[in-house]
Amino acid sequence: MLRGLGVSCGQEGARCVPEKIFNRKGRKAVAKRAKKNEAFVSSILCDPSRTLRLSLLGLVQGESNGCYIVLVDSRSKLFLLLLAASLLSACNRGGGRAQEIAYVSAPQAFLRDQVATVYSKTGTVKNGDAVRILGRERRFAHVRTSDGTEGWIEQRFLISKQTYEQFQKLARDEQNDPVQATGMTRNATNIHLEPNRDSEHLYLLDQGAKISIFKRATSEKVLPGTAKPVIAEAQKPAKPPGPAMEDWWLMRDAQGHVGWVLARMVDVDVPLEIAQYAEGQRTVASFVLNEVADGDKRVPQYLALLSENKDGMPFDYNAIRVFTWNVRRHRYETAYRERNLNGVLPVMVSKENFDKEGELPVFVLRVKDEDGNVRERKYKLATPIVKRVLAPGEQPPATRKRTRRR
Repeated sequence: MLRGLGVSCGQEGARCVPEKIFNRKGRKAVAKRAKKNEAFVSSILCDPSRTLRLSLLGLVQGESNGCYIVLVDSRSKLFLLLLAASLLSACNRGGGRAQEIAYVSAPQAFLRDQVATVYSKTGTVKNGDAVRILGRERRFAHVRTSDGTEGWIEQRFLISKQTYEQFQKLARDEQNDPVQATGMTRNATNIHLEPNRDSEHLYLLDQGAKISIFKRATSEKVLPGTAKPVIAEAQKPAKPPGPAMEDWWLMRDAQGHVGWVLARMVDVDVPLEIAQYAEGQRTVASFVLNEVADGDKRVPQYLALLSENKDGMPFDYNAIRVFTWNVRRHRYETAYRERNLNGVLPVMVSKENFDKEGELPVFVLRVKDEDGNVRERKYKLATPIVKRVLAPGEQPPATRKRTRRR
């Protein structure tokens, strides 16, 4: 409330209403209060040497980002149009940011009519809703929804339009990536813009949400509010341990939202019939190569990607196994195994015609060599034999001599 000038500004920041200005008694009261505040008005006009005698205070309402006050000098009849957003911050707490668009990052949040301990709910917003910022005050922002509902919301529940557009760009960039695995979330978890805890997040996955996985990344694990321990010189080990690392998955949920989630918050789907053969390793992904007939049923045969059972590995997987179905014994067997790979996702699975052998399932691995270059390796499955398919001019891998055990 600008009591000296007789102006009252509402919390909504959309308009300023003069007090008692529409009757003669009110005008006299305004003129009297304005005369007492001549020094204040002169300082606003950046001309302290000039004293204004204000006999009338008029009002022109502007847009929602401010209001215009007309001050009339009774002696010179000079009309001064002042923008309240720049001179009278109480008219608009947004300070010129009224056109800013933000998006709700909370699953659901209530709008309140005022920033106070006791308040009334004016509306509800949900994850991904766009709102217009009308003003800000400490921890809260005054917003207007698409249907015109206004209220205050905690600023921690909002992200910028720029961040929202970055999420949309990420979804477009990854729309054609091949799915490597599917999984289910163990708990409710945020979808981040980048594979680290400090990155922006917009959407929230509920517990038990199904996701499709495309890529893996790793980053240093830094918990909020923690600091690296200080170790005295005498206690320092010869070789300090490396930082704790954690894995992340780039994924898409059922609603089409794309982003990064903590890998430990996701259970990757692994067929039960081959999960028992992991031998203490982590199954990164599994693919159905084909199906074989066993009586009146069709049984899938699998390619499985395996890795060390800990985060922060320099590879996405370091071993593969091909499981084929033994029709006579009615059980799975390991038809092919390869270790010590520096494998990189994605892995491609398809079918290819090999003349006399006919159409066979093939899979292509991407493996880094000692120089860090990524090379492709193609394999074919002629049940139950897996063979390497060499590209034109490619030399067969050197075979290791097996030593006979006594």
